[in-house]
Amino acid sequence: MSDKIPEGNRSARERLAQQREREKGREKRRRTLIVASAVVGVLALAAVVGLIAANAGKDDGGDTASGPAVAPSGAIGEDALTLPVGAADAPSTLTIWEDFRCPVCAQFETAFRDTITELADDGQVKVEYHLATIIDGNLGGTGSLRAANAAACAQDAGKFAAYHDVLFANQPPEPDDAYGKNSRLIELAGEVEGLDTPGFRSCVEDGEHDSWVKKSDTAFREGGFQGTPTVLLNGESVFPGKGDEQISPENLKKWVAAANKGKKPGTATPSAPADGSSAPADPSSVPAS
Repeated sequence: MSDKIPEGNRSARERLAQQREREKGREKRRRTLIVASAVVGVLALAAVVGLIAANAGKDDGGDTASGPAVAPSGAIGEDALTLPVGAADAPSTLTIWEDFRCPVCAQFETAFRDTITELADDGQVKVEYHLATIIDGNLGGTGSLRAANAAACAQDAGKFAAYHDVLFANQPPEPDDAYGKNSRLIELAGEVEGLDTPGFRSCVEDGEHDSWVKKSDTAFREGGFQGTPTVLLNGESVFPGKGDEQISPENLKKWVAAANKGKKPGTATPSAPADGSSAPADPSSVPAS
């Protein structure tokens, strides 16, 4: 009996094998698309939630700033409402508006902290943080305000970036106003080397920068922004996307590279805080808001 496969059967088997390979390829692409869509979906949902939170807090009246707005050491920009991290002469600027109670902001930080740290460390971007308190207005409580004041106190000590990361890493559930307790904010300062000092504690407990935080929140509401986080690259919104592309660590790096083409990286270090303490030589704790 011949062991040769008839030509017709051979062709059929080859076609079947080719079909299986095509199906494997489609399945692989489908799984890749599902994973990518899931990431984009989370960020898109985050943007919607941020928008809802921002709009919900607009008409509640809220607290108005009282007393002089005491800006933290090293704050820059109009009305000194910007907390800078990274080389001041970096060719691009990444502007981030955040609320420490905002779960969307925490998701953004988790996804992009390493990328933004890398870009800042390499002198590709300077990061300019702005603080808002929309969750307090939306859900009630004072956690957004109290945490932002504590972050400003950390800025006085030259440790804003590190404390900023700790606050988002330990963020309570959105309805939980745990950050409304100064004791919790001081407890978390223990995770940043050298931050838990009598000066920091006094700054937090006295609400030294409360009026400044409220002024920053007013600037956010009057700036026409849609929610937190608001992320701008050289003034152009890149969250949840830029043009037809969704934000991702890879795309953010690509957008920065395109903006910086032909430009030298920054090398200047931030100025030391007015109280004489040393600011970090490099933004090793910069997130990714």
